[in-house]
Amino acid sequence: MKIRSIDLGDKPLLLAPMEDVTDIGFRLLCRKLGASMVYSEFVAADALVRMVNKSLQKLTVCDEERPVVIQIYGKDPIACRDAAQIVVETAHPDILDLNFGCPVKRVAGKGAGAGMLQNVPMMLEITKAVVDAVNIPVTVKTRLGWDNDSKIIVPLAEQLQDCGIEALTIHGRTRAQMYTGSADWTLIRDVKQNPRMRIPIIGNGDLVTGDDAVRAFSKFGVDAAMVGRATFGRPWVFKEMHDALHPEEHTIDSVIKSDFPVMSNDWKLDVLKEQVLTSVARIDEYRGILHVRRHLAASPLFKGIPDFKQTRIAMLRAETVDELFSIMEQTRPMLNAPRCD
Repeated sequence: MKIRSIDLGDKPLLLAPMEDVTDIGFRLLCRKLGASMVYSEFVAADALVRMVNKSLQKLTVCDEERPVVIQIYGKDPIACRDAAQIVVETAHPDILDLNFGCPVKRVAGKGAGAGMLQNVPMMLEITKAVVDAVNIPVTVKTRLGWDNDSKIIVPLAEQLQDCGIEALTIHGRTRAQMYTGSADWTLIRDVKQNPRMRIPIIGNGDLVTGDDAVRAFSKFGVDAAMVGRATFGRPWVFKEMHDALHPEEHTIDSVIKSDFPVMSNDWKLDVLKEQVLTSVARIDEYRGILHVRRHLAASPLFKGIPDFKQTRIAMLRAETVDELFSIMEQTRPMLNAPRCD
């Protein structure tokens, strides 16, 4: 699969843009573990135009994670155009993505993100303005529609393509669904099978296992698969999916320093420790640990360990790498013991 001259290979897996999750450290780790391309946390266009420091910090990228995508969102064509130019001049990403899919109230409720699904003319105006303003590929991420009565993605995909985007990511839910229910990939397949579509179609939603990834390509025919919430505390999901899609390849088996067999629970604990170290190296010790806490809290690696609550609390309160790793190492004997239901 290619987006302009960027070759992502066969059946690529992409790390979805997620606020407070896809910082540079996490992106680097997911690239090591099999993600073909990674996306930044989304950045508000108006905040970039106002040069808000916190938003500008999200534009930090490094060569080791390329190809990398910066994603912006907004509801004003001029602000989005100006923000796109700031992104290109500051971060030099490989691709710029427009977020027309975020369903949360503070974004969609103000007309941005998935809120644009209620104002398609404005969505298209923003898209055309950004495409015309930058010299790198522009892509879009959106949903099936606003609600069950307005699943407009098939004609909308053509309209976005006509604006000049070079790939389209579709989350298989409406905005009204938020993240509930099941993702509907049939409309994603309809977009892909539309003979008028020429750009790559990326499927997103409910990709959790290697079998899910295989089905995304074999049954729904997408050009790439994007993984989001399944990565929380589980960045090795990319290796699991990569191995299912490419069983003949073993190119990412030795990227994590560990004395344990790849994909064993002990190895996965070492992956989480690597995530901590990567985050700390890119920020500082306290804030780096703080940023990784939500992954540790969500990790299925610790699910079902008897009487784990106090250990989890201790991990989330740790403020130094030594303290945190000491607590994590205490869990190692329990990783392969019988678990609670």
